[in-house]
Amino acid sequence: MRLLIDTQIFIWAVLDSPKLDLKAREIMLGADEVIVSAASIWEIAIKTKIGKLEGDPAEFVEAIAASGFRELKISGAHAAKVYELPLHHRDPFDRLLIAQAIVEPMRFLTADSVLEQYSELVMTVTAVKTTIQSNRRSERTDQEE
Repeated sequence: MRLLIDTQIFIWAVLDSPKLDLKAREIMLGADEVIVSAASIWEIAIKTKIGKLEGDPAEFVEAIAASGFRELKISGAHAAKVYELPLHHRDPFDRLLIAQAIVEPMRFLTADSVLEQYSELVMTVTAVKTTIQSNRRSERTDQEE
């Protein structure tokens, strides 16, 4: 199976984040090929520039090959397919990733369940809540009492 991973899954995988659940890890390990779109690097670059993400986009580019993944370029056919997609989701990066999965075709792994509406090619996983977040909730609850 060829597997395109969305930007968040890619970031979690590269950072070995505990948010990447076991199911996602198993799906990626079972794939013949794990693919990262150039659109994900574009999204990382923009979010880094506006302060929504930390890191160097060039390091994420290097991480594609270092992780054993393959980069998928953006083609005219990918871009044109976006036009045909219904507006279930307005995020331009996610819409382009869905279009790439449909055009190629390949499975698409994401943590965004809204994207399942686009195609049977979409597989969703759940982000694991980290202990730090759980502890912060407990601390707030303790303080409120």
